[in-house]
This record gives sequence, structure tokens and C-alpha cells, in this order.
Amino acid sequence: MFKSLEMDFKEHNISIGRDKFFNILRENHLFIHRKKYRAVTTNSYHHYHKYKNLIKDKIPMKANEIWVSDITYIWLTDEERFCYLFLITDMYSRKIIGYCVHETLKATGAVKALSMVMTQSKSTYKNCIHHSDRGIQYCCDLYTKKLGDNGIVISMTEDSEPTDNAIAERVNRTIKEEFTTEKEISFKNYSEAKKQLKKFIEFYNTQRPHSSVGWLTPNDAHAREGVLKKYWKTYKKSTCGGITKAS
Repeated sequence: MFKSLEMDFKEHNISIGRDKFFNILRENHLFIHRKKYRAVTTNSYHHYHKYKNLIKDKIPMKANEIWVSDITYIWLTDEERFCYLFLITDMYSRKIIGYCVHETLKATGAVKALSMVMTQSKSTYKNCIHHSDRGIQYCCDLYTKKLGDNGIVISMTEDSEPTDNAIAERVNRTIKEEFTTEKEISFKNYSEAKKQLKKFIEFYNTQRPHSSVGWLTPNDAHAREGVLKKYWKTYKKSTCGGITKAS
């Protein structure tokens, strides 16, 4: 985060170190906090075939080599119910290439997100690996047939560990925590959710730099090939009140 703001600091003649910057954020309650309420989005207890994890230790070198999918919930305050955001993210660029805001957890939401991805030329994604959890939406015949018919290889998590689909979950969390009022993923109603999430995803793809892709935006990274430098750093508050870099 600090790295992505350095150009803005220089433009406004602001001289500040990383530790002081993080202390100011903490003192003004500007750090992002996770929501406490939660809805269940994954049902892996079903009769459909579950596929092996094919992306272990794989590092994509360009876009459309590996896609990762996930579902997250959205609270509708006026309607007092959840709706759901289905996302497909390119693993190399972190670009959200397909999405659907859906009223239910039915597989039709996942298929609509996948259909958005497939508006691009089939030759660009043939033999791409599609990775997801073992939820019924991704294992059902409707979804797997669409993948197979388009020459896409199917990969799935092997257990319930978040690290098995870490990038998809990270993108979900970014959308949920960074682009909503009071850092909560909630809207008044379903119509507003669809309208606002479209704007958030557009901003995420075109404006938000990522430390995991050399501080490029997902759109810029999507056009690259080769290794993209990563700047992953985790900071925590020390017992002395300062910031230390976690190992």
C-alpha cells in the first residue's frame, strides 16, 4: 500500500516514512477490518465428480494460463438477505475477467460469470486451467460441460484449506473490504449491488495497482508476459507501538 502511494507523496511534496505512515493510519482508524458476519457459499457434499488439484507449484507466465474462481456473499440491508458475487480471476494478472451478481447460489450465477470470460477469442484460452473449490456450482454437469466444450482443463481444491484457492479468496476480500462504505460489503438492495459492483470491478481492473504484479494494475499486467516482480510485505504492530515487518 505504501509503495503504491509514493508517486502521490512526491507530487504533493510529502515526506513520510513507512512506519510513520502506518502509525497515522492506525491512529485514525483507517486500517481495514474484516466483517464478522458470514454466509456459507460452498457445499462440497454432493455426488458430482471432484477433480484433482492441478495448479500446485504452477506459476503462470502470461494471462489465460490459469483462472481461479470463487463465490462471496453480499448483504442487502433493505431486503435483509444475501445475494452472491461469482468471480473468475486470471491468476497471472489478478484481473477479474468474469463476474456475476446473482440472487441465489445456483450454478446459473457461475455459468454467467464463465460466459463473460468466453466472449474473448477461444484461441486465447484453449488449454487454460480453471481452478475452483469443490462446491456444487463448479462440479455440476452444467458448469463442467461448458468448460470441457471450450477446451478448458478442470482443477479443484483437495481440502478446505484457504491456501488451496488463495488468490481467488484474496480478490474476493479486496472487493469486499476496500470498495464499500465503512469497509462492509453491503448495499441497500439487489439492483444497487449489481450497479455498484460493476463500478468497483472496473476500478479494480483499471486503477488499483497490485504488489503481487509489480505494482501494475490488473489490466496492465494482463498484457504482459514473463515473471512479474512481487512486493509482498506484511506489517504488524510491535509491543513498542511501532511497525515491524513479519517474517
